[in-house]
Amino acid sequence: MKSVAIIDYGMGNLHSASKAVEHVAPDMRVHVTDKESIIREADRVILPGVGAIRDCMAEIRKQGVDTLVRDLVAEGRPLLGICVGMQALMARSEENDGVDGIALFPSEVRFFGNDLKDEQGGRLKVPHMGWNEVWQTQDHPLWHDIADGERFYFVHSYYAEAEGNPDIAGRAHYGVDLAAAVARNNVFATQFHPEKSHRAGLQLLKNFVQWSGQ
Repeated sequence: MKSVAIIDYGMGNLHSASKAVEHVAPDMRVHVTDKESIIREADRVILPGVGAIRDCMAEIRKQGVDTLVRDLVAEGRPLLGICVGMQALMARSEENDGVDGIALFPSEVRFFGNDLKDEQGGRLKVPHMGWNEVWQTQDHPLWHDIADGERFYFVHSYYAEAEGNPDIAGRAHYGVDLAAAVARNNVFATQFHPEKSHRAGLQLLKNFVQWSGQ
């Protein structure tokens, strides 16, 4: 039986993610685990994340998840990063006075700011919380059967820049253009929460569990 491992390093939205994957992949074994042996044997791996990047990266490094993730990606294993799990895959975040990431992607993660405005000059609340349109910028297998401009659920105060980002796979706008999704080789990562994004999010997770990584 094929399997999906959701990495439990103490900082993820594990219950919602596991239930969503179980829903779209009833014929796959879903492991929520911190055991390296189980993660290494899984056919596909999910790196979730919530909270402050400093705390996430501290646990990731303490538990060796950074090395494990790099090894799995080098082996060609399909990897999905979600929310702070996506930010952890970047080179660096300016949150908490600057935190280095796993650096699978070269982008930096930036704060929305305290004076974020919409197109009419109205003040936007930070964090960016709620539903927002995502415009696809790559023809990627994980967008299969998902309409361009579909809405997904976001909760974040920091974002990966869209401008000049060579790996951007989906773009959203909240005062600034931001990378809603990035992709490179066998890695796909989303700033939004697919497990909280109803039909479109479930479709993306279904696409992921069927994806070969190519």
